[in-house]
Amino acid sequence: MERTGDGRSLRILCPKLKAVLREPGLQWLIGSPALPFTVVSSVRCLHTLQEGPFCPDYEAEADDLRSLLPRGFNVIGAIYLSDTNWEINARKAAAASAEISRILCRGDGISSTIGAAGDLNSKEIHYFIANSSDSMEPVVSLTFEENPENSLWEIGCLLRAEVEMKLPIYFSTTRPSDMEQILFPTVDGIIEQLRSPSVVYMVKASNGSCEAGYINVLRFSELDFSADGFHVKHLENANEGIRSERQLCSYFCSRRDSGSACRLQEVTQPIQVKIFFNQSKKMVKPAAPVAEFFPADGPAGQVMLNVNLDILGYASKGLPVAAAVSKIVIPGLIDQLIVLRSKFVGDITSEPHQFCPYHFLPPGFLHPVTAIYELSYGETERKQVELRRQLHLRLGLPMDRPLLRVANALAFVVEADLFGDKKLRKADSNRLRDVHSGMPSSGVSGGLLSLVDGSYEYYHYLQDGINDNGWGCAYRSLQTIISWFKLQHYTSLNVPSHREIQQALVEIGDKELSFIGSSEWIGAIELSYVLDKLLGVTCKIINVRSGSELPEKCRELALHFETQGTPVMIGGGVLAYTLLGVDYNDQTGDCAFLILDPHYTGKDEIKSILNGGWCGWKKAVDSKGKHFFLHDKFYNLLLPQRPNMV
Repeated sequence: MERTGDGRSLRILCPKLKAVLREPGLQWLIGSPALPFTVVSSVRCLHTLQEGPFCPDYEAEADDLRSLLPRGFNVIGAIYLSDTNWEINARKAAAASAEISRILCRGDGISSTIGAAGDLNSKEIHYFIANSSDSMEPVVSLTFEENPENSLWEIGCLLRAEVEMKLPIYFSTTRPSDMEQILFPTVDGIIEQLRSPSVVYMVKASNGSCEAGYINVLRFSELDFSADGFHVKHLENANEGIRSERQLCSYFCSRRDSGSACRLQEVTQPIQVKIFFNQSKKMVKPAAPVAEFFPADGPAGQVMLNVNLDILGYASKGLPVAAAVSKIVIPGLIDQLIVLRSKFVGDITSEPHQFCPYHFLPPGFLHPVTAIYELSYGETERKQVELRRQLHLRLGLPMDRPLLRVANALAFVVEADLFGDKKLRKADSNRLRDVHSGMPSSGVSGGLLSLVDGSYEYYHYLQDGINDNGWGCAYRSLQTIISWFKLQHYTSLNVPSHREIQQALVEIGDKELSFIGSSEWIGAIELSYVLDKLLGVTCKIINVRSGSELPEKCRELALHFETQGTPVMIGGGVLAYTLLGVDYNDQTGDCAFLILDPHYTGKDEIKSILNGGWCGWKKAVDSKGKHFFLHDKFYNLLLPQRPNMV
């Protein structure tokens, strides 16, 4: 640690650190050996003992943090948030961080920790450095980085490793409670395999970082395993003529222009590590095949567990890639395997569990975090919601919007796998988005502009090879609305087709089976049913007896866009439109409606759409006296409500 005068220096990269000064409690400060004495992020301590909120349950906290943080990040300090004596609180925080660090490092804690105290009255944070001799020194040089992303990713890089395996588990059908005794040795066997020198690690560079198709193959022929990882005694490189500088992580990192901020690129292009187990290892001595018989003491069964490991690690670019794999990747896989083992414990014979890790980059964080979800629950199942709620609480995220759903997971850029086969995550839709952007003035003098909040895709007639001309406008408006929920990460479901919309209405009993595959119209009521079934979204419906009454609803519509921000469907007679906003002068009553017309049948060309008026401001009565909304038709307005959810 760098000394400055009679104190020490500390860098703060965490952009949301001061936001923790809200309520009493303990916050863990996260850093990395690649960035000495630098706070990268902070997370809340959730597991406490009965003695009070400042008495952590260290083992439970360590289990959660191992699952949450990429390997290479660790607890380097803590903040004690209170309105009492901050000097005593800082010492308590330092002691707590030293203990959690010792557990996370499996016995070997860091030599110096940060003890900080946040004063809830003055909203100030006082920082100290505590060392192993129990002395406390105040931090006299505190630096807040203006571009924290650059500081993090110019020095370090991400590594990613994935392993998929199936575990056959044999159990007694009369004693399913013995599952833990059966499962633990099986997982321990996989851990021993990961430690085996016969394992081969293939390291692939991030996109565009080196020669096309270059792969570095590492074989660790002698390994020592200790608390802080593997120590490589000997490394074989399968590539002939490899230069020594290619051993560093920097060689495998994506190249970018000097000085450019590249946070997202660095995060979405980690160094890929592929792991191969030697299943055909040569025998030391020739031997005949041997079959072993293990008699069961009662009725037995088998269950196949699907184990998906997917870990991230953070390493200095100057670290040799062999050391990065041995000290970060392998221990990270073992940690995640142990976490999954604890999740599998229970009666796994009743239904198959499908746990899957997902990586997220929530707002206010510079590095990804990992969450392990049970996919068989579904996104809206109660247990899954409670898990996300706890993650939001730990990370200090708002509780009224989904930031850690599967739809928000990082989509890593992988051009090809290690054998050249394409392994791309499904590409985003190529439909036009936000076609109203840059729209000229509505022509309302002194009006208040209220618009849709967020992105959407433009769905219209004849897309996807479906000839819905004359009957599909409400379907297309619904698809546009659902695309908004998907792009705002409220759901990971794909936008449904016409047939899937019809299927949903049949399943809830609103339509007969013959409705599927038909060309029957649907209206605002049907749209509300589908949104409720597929997304769990509730809707408000406004009824007006005549198109002439629609301007009277502008005040209510403006409030909707300001508070909910979702696209609105307007249905009247045999026509349906998507409403993206209103411009309303509450003094004069003058108003205009921003209409996205699903009746368009042309190509997805923004110029043709705008010039043709398929997206544009419409007044109830234009300058020529023409009525846009028909006076002899009733209208229903569907106002989807933004879910208050995690």
